[in-house]
Amino acid sequence: MHVTVVHVHVRAENLDDFIAATRKNHLGSVKEPGNLRFDIAQQADDPTRFVFYEVYANAEAAAAHKQTAHYLAWRDAVTDWMASPRKAVLHKGLMPADARQW
Repeated sequence: MHVTVVHVHVRAENLDDFIAATRKNHLGSVKEPGNLRFDIAQQADDPTRFVFYEVYANAEAAAAHKQTAHYLAWRDAVTDWMASPRKAVLHKGLMPADARQW
């Protein structure tokens, strides 16, 4: 499995717009072939910080995500709303070993 954890810090004045744009991206992402999870979490003690937990069957499926209309629209919409550049950290998914357990 191909796992990416993305850390996002949004400017407070753009918070509602960011959440709305991210919801659209999420709804499209979970329908992609090879997508196993696409979770968005908002930090409890700082609502301007988010973590995206993206799991794809393989690197090719994750790369295909970056070419989808919903991702490109999200990327273009949120770029100016960032308080700092988003940071993606790649991981190798270990457990569950069988992605169907998700």
